Amino acid sequence: MENVIKPMVLIEKLEQENMLLKQENAALQAKINWLEEQFRLSQHKQFGTSSEQTPQEQLNFFDEAEAEAKPEAPEPAIEEITYKRHKKQGHREEMMKDLPEEVIEYRLPIEEQICSCCGGELHEMSTEVRRELKVIPAQVVVVKHIRAKYSCRACEKNEITTPIKTAPMPAPALPGSIASASAIAYVMSQKFVFGLPLYRQEQQWSQLGVKISRQTMANWIVLCSARWFYPLYNRMHEHLLSNDILNADETKLQVLNEPGRLATATSYMWLYRTGRDGPAIILYEYQATRASKNPELFLKGFKGYLCTDGYSGYNNLPGIINVGCWAHARRKFDEALKALPAKLKDGQSAAKQGLDFCNKLFAVERVLHDLTAEERYEGRSVKSRPILNEFRDWLNYQRARMTPKSATGVAVHYCLNQWDKLEAFLLDGRLELDNNRSERSIKPFVIGRKAWLFNNTPRGATASATIYSIVETAKENGLIPFQYLIFLLERLPNIDLSDKKMIDELLPWSANLPEVCRLKKG
Repeated sequence: MENVIKPMVLIEKLEQENMLLKQENAALQAKINWLEEQFRLSQHKQFGTSSEQTPQEQLNFFDEAEAEAKPEAPEPAIEEITYKRHKKQGHREEMMKDLPEEVIEYRLPIEEQICSCCGGELHEMSTEVRRELKVIPAQVVVVKHIRAKYSCRACEKNEITTPIKTAPMPAPALPGSIASASAIAYVMSQKFVFGLPLYRQEQQWSQLGVKISRQTMANWIVLCSARWFYPLYNRMHEHLLSNDILNADETKLQVLNEPGRLATATSYMWLYRTGRDGPAIILYEYQATRASKNPELFLKGFKGYLCTDGYSGYNNLPGIINVGCWAHARRKFDEALKALPAKLKDGQSAAKQGLDFCNKLFAVERVLHDLTAEERYEGRSVKSRPILNEFRDWLNYQRARMTPKSATGVAVHYCLNQWDKLEAFLLDGRLELDNNRSERSIKPFVIGRKAWLFNNTPRGATASATIYSIVETAKENGLIPFQYLIFLLERLPNIDLSDKKMIDELLPWSANLPEVCRLKKG
C-alpha cells in the first residue's frame, strides 16, 4: 500500500510544480510582451512620425454615408466642369502693401540720352520696376530727455521766493535706469516670444555696440513685471474667474534657488485660460508643487466647467465640474496601436477598435463645429451619446480580457477611470471634446524652456509667468507683443494702478488700444 501512495504523492507534487512553472512562464511572457511594446513605442517616438492623425483611408470604420446622410436633401445635378487653373497673382504685392517703401531711381545722364542710331534726343517711354525686401537690423540710439524749468524774473528781483514751473514729462518705466520702454520690451519679446535666452541677448547687445549684462536685463524683467504688469495680471485674473468655462494644464519647471529645496527639485508652471467664448485670457502661475491646493486657490470664486487632461489634482474642486479630454484618451489607443507588432497593426486589434471609437466622436464634432451651442448640444445627444454607450460597453468587455500593464490595457483602464469626466462634454454645447486649447497655449512656454532651461529664483519664475501671460493673451487677441509691451511700459507708469477702469482700457482685448499694437490682417 505504501508503495502505491508514494507515486501518487510524487505525481501530485509534479503537477503542482508544473502549475507553478506555467504561472511563472505566463508572468514572464506578459513581462516580455510589455517590454516589447515599450521598445516598439520608444522606437516609434524616436524615429517615427509624431502625428496622431489616423490615415484617411482608415477613417471609414463606420458607414459615414449612413451616419451623415440627409434623405430630405435634394439630389445635386451632375455637371462636368473643365478648366485650367491659373497661378494666383499679386501675392507679393499684397504682402508688401503695408510696409514702408524706399524708392531708388536709375536714369541715364542727360548727355547719354542720345539715340545710337540717328543721334536724336531720347524720351522716357516706360519704367521697369523691381521690388525686394530690405532688412534694417536692430540699432541702438540714445534718446535725451530735456525737461525745461521756468521761473519769474520779476520775482527773482523783487520777492523772497521765486515760484518755479517745470514742463511735464512722462514717468519712465524704471527711474534711474538707462532702459527705455522699447529697450525693455525688446528684451522681453526676444525672450518670451522668440525664446532667446538672456546670455545670447547679451552677445546681441554687444554686437550693437552696447555692453548690457544679462543680470541687468534680468533686473529689467523682474522689476517691470512686479511694478507694472502684475496689476494688469490681477485684473485679467478677475476677468478670467467671471467666466463659467475654463481650461487648465500644467508643465514642469526647474527653479535653482528655491528656499528649502534642492536645485534638482521639480517645480510647476500652471496654465489657466478661457474657452471658445468671449475674449481670450491666458494666465500662467508658478508654483513649487503640483498639489491640488494650487488650482483650488487660483480658481477660488470660479463656478462652472473646467476642462483638464485628467490629472487628479483638479478633482473635487468646490463648485467645479471637471471635463475630461478625449485627445488624451485617443492618444493612449494610438500609442497602443503603435506598440503592436507590425503584422498586427492592420488587423482588428483592440487598440484599433478603441481608436476607432474615439475617431467617431471627433468625426461628429467636425460636423457640429460651426453650429450654435444649443444646436451642438442637441446634435451630441443624437449622434455622440449612442457612440459613448457602445464604447462604454466595449470597455467593460475588454477590461477583464486585458493585461492591465499592456499599452491597450492602460488605455482601457484610463477611459473607464475617467469616464464621468470624458462624457461631461455632453452637458453644455459650449464645451469642447478635448483640452487642446490649453496644450496649444502652454506650448510656447515649453518651447522657450528648451532654450533657457530653468529659472534662477522663485521671483524670476513668477516674473516669467506674468510676462508669458501678457504676451500669450496679446497674441491670442491679435496684437503684436513687442508693440503692446512698449505701449504698456509707457502708459502704466503714468496712470493710477488702483483704478480698474483705467486698467481695463489697457487689457489686450480693449477696443481702445492704438492701431500700432494690432497685427495687420491679410
